[in-house]
Amino acid sequence: MVNFNGQINDSEFLLSNSNRSFLYGDGIFETLKVVNRKILFWEDHYFRLMASMRIVRMKIPKNFTLEFLENEILNLVESKNCSDLSRVRITVFRNDGGLYLPKDLNVSYLIQASELKNANYQNEVKEYEVDLYKDFFVAKNLLSTLKTTSKMIHITGSIFAKENDFDNCILLNSDKNVIEFLNGNLFLVKDQKLITPPISEGCLNGIIRKKILEIKSSELDIEIKEEIISPFDLQKADELFVTNIITGVQSVSLYRKKSFENTVANKIVAILNQKTQSVI
Repeated sequence: MVNFNGQINDSEFLLSNSNRSFLYGDGIFETLKVVNRKILFWEDHYFRLMASMRIVRMKIPKNFTLEFLENEILNLVESKNCSDLSRVRITVFRNDGGLYLPKDLNVSYLIQASELKNANYQNEVKEYEVDLYKDFFVAKNLLSTLKTTSKMIHITGSIFAKENDFDNCILLNSDKNVIEFLNGNLFLVKDQKLITPPISEGCLNGIIRKKILEIKSSELDIEIKEEIISPFDLQKADELFVTNIITGVQSVSLYRKKSFENTVANKIVAILNQKTQSVI
């Protein structure tokens, strides 16, 4: 685990009661997958991180280059003996000082790594039931599309899902439209179209989401579109699945007594694995 000023440990970070990420959620993070010392889709992650830092007005250090951060990440996973396959999180947060108004806009960073089991993406065939989470709604703005350290809706939604024996829940925006799952982007197949909500609806600007939208419609034999999705569309869908960088694709089996197929999801998994094999 490293930060901008060198090595720190978990307790030093957690017990730093002036840390702005801890106090105010003043942080941005990226979750990465490392396979055989290669960071999957690293350029996409890096440029999303830089764009997010600019949006929230963090001062980007001059040495925060693509190569520098890549080396920091790979050095860490190698030191933890998990360079073959690991999950990595890099968190960037503004330095201590100030209340809501920071004393300065400079940042520190923290990198954490843990081992993973599966190198290839797999659409695990299992019972996977979801429902809507309606206690709170995601604001329909640019900030909602970023991976910030303020995730209270996702946390309370995860608790709700566990209490009600759901495997996941679907979040709605302030217009009551469907935008994403608790842990990733949402796709559905309906009327021979593969649909995901547009970023303007407030959903996470996910990397796997981006990669799926780059797939040519001819590869899937289905039209790929960004469209607003209402809760009523879920009942009419043929497939429903969640995407994120670690899992890749996970098909939903059940939503309110509606069961789903997984044909298109399985095709996407195969294409994603082809993309990652070209990297590693």
